[in-house]
Amino acid sequence: MSLTSTPSTPVVRSFARHPEVIDVPNLVRVQVESFEWFKKEGLSKLFEEVSPIRDYTRNRLELEFHDFEFDEPKHSVEECLERGLTYAAPLRVVVRLTIKETGEIKEERLFFGDFPLMTDAGTFIISGAERVVVSQLTRFPGVYFTLARDPVSGRQLGFGKLVAERGAWLDFDTSSRNVISVRVSGKRKLTATTLLRAVDPKYSTDEDLLNLFQDVDGAPDHQFIASTIERDPLIHDHAAALVDIYRKLSSGEPPSLNSAKTLLNNFLFNPRRYSLGEVGRYKLNKKLGVEVPSDYLGLTPDDLVQIVRHIILLNNGRETQDDIDHLGNRRAQGVGFLLQNQFRVGLLRLERAVKERMSILGSEAATPSALINIRPVTAAIKEFFGRSQLSQFMDQTNPLAELTHKRRLSAMGPGGLSRDRAGFEVRDVHHSHYGRLCPIETPEGPNIGLIGTLATYASINKFGFVETPYRKVVRELPSDSPELVGRVLKQDVLDGDGKVVASSGARVTKNVAHAMAALPSQQVKVAPYVTTEVRNLTADEEEQYSIAEANVRLNERGEFLDDRVDVKRGSRYFSEAQDKVDLMDVSPKQIFSVSAALIPFLEHDDANRALMGSNMQRQGVPLLRPEAPLVSTGMEAEVARYSGQALFSDCNGTAISVTGSKIVIQDEMGDPHEFRLERFVRTNQGTCIDQRPLVKKGERVQKGQILVDSSSLQGGQLALGRNVVCAFMSWRGYNYEDAIIVSERLVKDDVYTSIHIEKYETQERSTKLGPEEITRDIPNVSEDSLGNLDDEGIVRVGAEVKAGDILVGKITPKGETEPSTEEKLLRAIFGEKVRDVKDSSLRMPPGARGRVLSTRVFSRDNHDELPAGVNRLVRVWVVQRRKLSIGDKMSGRHGNKGVVSIVLPEEDMPFLPDGTPVDIVLNPLGVPSRMNIGQVLESHLGWAARLFGFRAVTPIFGGAETVQIEDELCRVWMAWQAEAVNIDPRVTNSVDNEILSDWLSEKGFDSEAIMDPGKVGVAKHAALRLWLETQKVDASGASDEDVAKMAKKVYEERRVYPPTFGKMSIRDGKTGEPFDQPVTIGGVYMMKLIHLVEDKVHARSTGPYSLITQQPLGGKAQFGGQRFGEMEVWALEGYGAAHTLQEMLTVKSDDIVGRARAYESIIKNEDVQSPSIPEACKVLFMELRAMGFAVELLNEEEERINITGEAKPRLKSKL
Repeated sequence: MSLTSTPSTPVVRSFARHPEVIDVPNLVRVQVESFEWFKKEGLSKLFEEVSPIRDYTRNRLELEFHDFEFDEPKHSVEECLERGLTYAAPLRVVVRLTIKETGEIKEERLFFGDFPLMTDAGTFIISGAERVVVSQLTRFPGVYFTLARDPVSGRQLGFGKLVAERGAWLDFDTSSRNVISVRVSGKRKLTATTLLRAVDPKYSTDEDLLNLFQDVDGAPDHQFIASTIERDPLIHDHAAALVDIYRKLSSGEPPSLNSAKTLLNNFLFNPRRYSLGEVGRYKLNKKLGVEVPSDYLGLTPDDLVQIVRHIILLNNGRETQDDIDHLGNRRAQGVGFLLQNQFRVGLLRLERAVKERMSILGSEAATPSALINIRPVTAAIKEFFGRSQLSQFMDQTNPLAELTHKRRLSAMGPGGLSRDRAGFEVRDVHHSHYGRLCPIETPEGPNIGLIGTLATYASINKFGFVETPYRKVVRELPSDSPELVGRVLKQDVLDGDGKVVASSGARVTKNVAHAMAALPSQQVKVAPYVTTEVRNLTADEEEQYSIAEANVRLNERGEFLDDRVDVKRGSRYFSEAQDKVDLMDVSPKQIFSVSAALIPFLEHDDANRALMGSNMQRQGVPLLRPEAPLVSTGMEAEVARYSGQALFSDCNGTAISVTGSKIVIQDEMGDPHEFRLERFVRTNQGTCIDQRPLVKKGERVQKGQILVDSSSLQGGQLALGRNVVCAFMSWRGYNYEDAIIVSERLVKDDVYTSIHIEKYETQERSTKLGPEEITRDIPNVSEDSLGNLDDEGIVRVGAEVKAGDILVGKITPKGETEPSTEEKLLRAIFGEKVRDVKDSSLRMPPGARGRVLSTRVFSRDNHDELPAGVNRLVRVWVVQRRKLSIGDKMSGRHGNKGVVSIVLPEEDMPFLPDGTPVDIVLNPLGVPSRMNIGQVLESHLGWAARLFGFRAVTPIFGGAETVQIEDELCRVWMAWQAEAVNIDPRVTNSVDNEILSDWLSEKGFDSEAIMDPGKVGVAKHAALRLWLETQKVDASGASDEDVAKMAKKVYEERRVYPPTFGKMSIRDGKTGEPFDQPVTIGGVYMMKLIHLVEDKVHARSTGPYSLITQQPLGGKAQFGGQRFGEMEVWALEGYGAAHTLQEMLTVKSDDIVGRARAYESIIKNEDVQSPSIPEACKVLFMELRAMGFAVELLNEEEERINITGEAKPRLKSKL
């Protein structure tokens, strides 16, 4: 393989029906911007919240946090990955302590721990592993009203929930007896009137409360306030209400008025403990119609009054309930917000510790460093990155998996939903997800609907609202606007005398515009047109607009060509007059995630299969020779750009040095810019990142130009699989149940070969019996086994290793008895005897193989950071080439997955008319029931792209139309008829255009018109005429429409397929005979998935056993056995195979004595003796004894047998 990646770059042919109005945004900005906000604003807000910290007396000491800054990181990203460190920077905070008694101020710049930093790619490196913090979808702070049917009365009763950003939640409910109650943070219920009396003395009397709600609580049948007052007959004033609340919310001291006021204040009005947040206050003001200043984040008595008022209106049917699943009510909390919450937890713990220290230390001894212990803060951050459900080990299988993981949104996690309690409604697709959350991409298992992905153009604003962009539709313009030129007027424009300057329906010229500009300024109605101005809207804001879809027909001026336009407004989709359209989508793909937007012809796939397709693209293994798809959607380059694996030039200049490890670009000022390449780097999933230069020495480079290809990238395009020639047919039952038949060529030519890297490590520790030692001198090991080890006992780089081979030789001291006085004397005279050690070498695990890629030794002598008790750490990386093999899982992009069932020799594969064998055979039954017709369209267009040497770009919901695909199929058919096809699997362009052109001219057709993609339908009708000729049907004078009808009639009568069907007569490689029916042949893009058979295949003869049951362990990781379960026992019982069954349940399972004897008998070539008592039986007896049953085991002579000893056959049990 050459040093530089030199892919054959076919001509790009775009089938896009609509131009792209705006570029795809930075796809990882959701992570990067959130973390930047935390560093600049989030941290400073936290320090402001906590400051000042005062002692318990509040008049001795006062501690304040002032400025802070991050120092430079101690280690680079590469060092942290290699050495297993955390990529972090020291956080320094300026802390000021004021001693109030003397007025003295002590100021220090304190170290607040190493804070993990985000890399440029939007990830964190924690202990050498890349992690991603997933954004969380939670309910916005604010108030939510719902209705629920009362099972007794059948009435719809109103409920309310006041959600705080920080502090107590209030739950309001209505009983069937018209009593409105409130529950504070899940504690005991209070009546709403008691709470109102307590929060404000002006609501203390019954009369005050009744007057407060008389305008809404007037229904004669249901008097809510009166019923609620009657519920608490003993509480009639402010003080009694406070005491009652204290009794119900606090257990402990007897109530007093002051303590009751303090408790209520702490629960609802203390800004340190209760906050609605900026958004919560905004939503509360909007929902309740109150006018509280937006910078006041606490609760007011008026808020509570308005909530009770709304619940009464809800009960009386005068208000509607909220849609809690609407995205306007759900907040996306990015990494910055989640970190802020966690840091707040640490700071509040620190605050408590500081206050306690203040009470202990005297004023003279008190300094900021003496008062502050940073452990609570660093512990909170470590806990978040290490243990939080939202801090996840990054999926790094391929660049798409990496990118998608960063754009994920989870409704689970702390304060979120759990998969057990989440219902169908919260998981379902909602109309407010449009353009914000992808309706396709979500997991298939129990997390379905709870984990989603941001749509392509979606963004998260500073409040946590998910926004999507829309183009503005203009219906009016100022009379003096230069934009009026070329516009069609929708009204007469009059001057001051009432004279018509421009009439309705006329297009404005420059002269008319000049005359209109001289008139007094006024708004002029024009024919609606779409601008390039973009507005980002939240789900709430969008509800009031009529929004046209992106693929409506427009003229070159952006005006609508149809009088009525398909629009959406809220949850309704309907046809609207063009002069009522407000906005328009920016792109058809804005509804979908990046992964779904990579599926060509997505609009022809069933959503279930599209979901599988988008999920399986993330599982595609990076191949040795990646290839970009011949049928793409145009998103491939965007994914490559933001994948974090590509390098881009940061200047205009010239490549002065290009090697396998670095590229140097000299800019126009003569300064060098160095770009280091990653070579054979292991990812989190064991796949391989290997960057290859795309530029050559001396080449001119533009700023932003891609410099390297990486794993799963080719020519700056995402390349997850390979383009292969496919036949949709059944072949001798080998593709039953979606199994896949592949040609041996794919194995021989390394088409689907992938590189995998595994990391193995061992530690040299200090034990109580002495230190372990890494050495080549290992007891009872042959010299052959040590052949690959160097003098230190570490395997040499480049060595071929297999299962059981030693990677690092290591010995561990065994426990020795204390030597006697004589032995000590003899040792002193004759020297140390051979120490008693055991072999604890690091070996290759079962089933593993490969070649040693590199080794690294970390030791305390070199000042490397190592865990306590570890003297040396050795890491060995082993690289492995995996060819495609039977049992590997493969998939296309449409959810068409299958397992390789057989690798056929090339000569046995079905072959095309020119003798070319196909690469892969898929079952045609996998298409109709799965309803993923997109794969058929892809194969048709891919076949033409392969033969004619172009790369088709067909964006989703706006790509190639049926007639265009038929044109391409007809060109292919004509190329075969002209014998202009010469297929070479390694070359994309297989058609000799000159031969084809001459053949068409001979037949009397215009070859240029037929081969011109811009002339839609010409190739189709020419091919149909030629095909009818072959069928002896005269179509010489017929119109194109009649030709199409004639072709359809011939097909129905004779069952002969026309060229538009994309079918060919192919032959069986084994017999050479043609198959009965023509077969659909196409070019499909297939991926090899990470579910590789080599990771799953496993066999065991003997191995580890469970300590308690003594049964073999389960699973490949534990080198376990196959479980012979209950149903398998029934099967053997059904066959009456008693001896086989006894063997399975004893010797082959948990009969310790029996299996040892059986092994001995096999070694000695003797008959296997009768089995003993299984360990499970002994465990049962022991458990029965523990319950107090005297269980004994007796033999035939009624003699008692010790169950821990050896037993005889045919035993009886007596209870």
